[in-house]
Amino acid sequence: MDLGPSAETLRNAERLGIDLTAIDTVILSHGHYDHAGGIMAFAAINPSAKIYMQRTADGEFYSEDRDGAYRYIGIDKAIADLPQLVFVDGDLAIDEELLLLTVQNARYPQPSMNGRLKRRQGETYLPDTFRHEQSLVITEGTQTALLTGCAHNGILNILDTFKEKFGRDPDYVIGGFHLMKKTDYTNDELFEIIDLAKELKKYKTQFYTCHCTGIPAYRAMKSLMDSQLEYVHTGEEINIMKNCQNTENAKRRKNVYMKAHRFFAWATVTCFIMTMITGYKRK
Repeated sequence: MDLGPSAETLRNAERLGIDLTAIDTVILSHGHYDHAGGIMAFAAINPSAKIYMQRTADGEFYSEDRDGAYRYIGIDKAIADLPQLVFVDGDLAIDEELLLLTVQNARYPQPSMNGRLKRRQGETYLPDTFRHEQSLVITEGTQTALLTGCAHNGILNILDTFKEKFGRDPDYVIGGFHLMKKTDYTNDELFEIIDLAKELKKYKTQFYTCHCTGIPAYRAMKSLMDSQLEYVHTGEEINIMKNCQNTENAKRRKNVYMKAHRFFAWATVTCFIMTMITGYKRK
């Protein structure tokens, strides 16, 4: 999912011992260059892997600089012409394990840090609606992992959409929350971060965040969410199945402990009763 801002992604994969020629499926989370910059280099070494992106992801997307100038942040237009590209309109079940999820009805506001992100329509720059964003749901057995990219639509809206489709919380969420800021946060922005942490804490979900969340926002959220929220970095691996196995092992250990605890509790009660009876008879 996503290939970074440049061909450096390929070099990172090589350093990590990951064979990108063995990949058969690529997901582009949204139409920004910092997620799509490595696609053309990837397609050159792997022309058979299907690349899924929303049809609107090759739009005219810009960032408004502090001086009021607009800078193009969209994807390389050549990506749309790749023969392996698959355009997607809304949700799509790729197979029994992979599902693309889009936000259609938003209950919560988008992150305020979206404010500078625009889409150009003719000569007019409008706020980006992020209809071009998609999340990836990976299902293995009874476990689900939700990969969110930047969560420009708002992680709470994405979680709402997931729950509406699956009827429960995802087991894992991996991705950015788009809370990073190069200047100091205002009080309203700090409250936004804290309120988000309070809402996420209500979910029965393990969160792994990175990229556009930013370390200061992560630390503020971590203070409330504790071990429910972790930060991941380039080259790190999240072994979800191992975590599931550890959870099952912990449950088994707890069950064994509880059985032993009950045995000794009843043994103690029995001994007490027998002692009372014996004592009564002697008396």
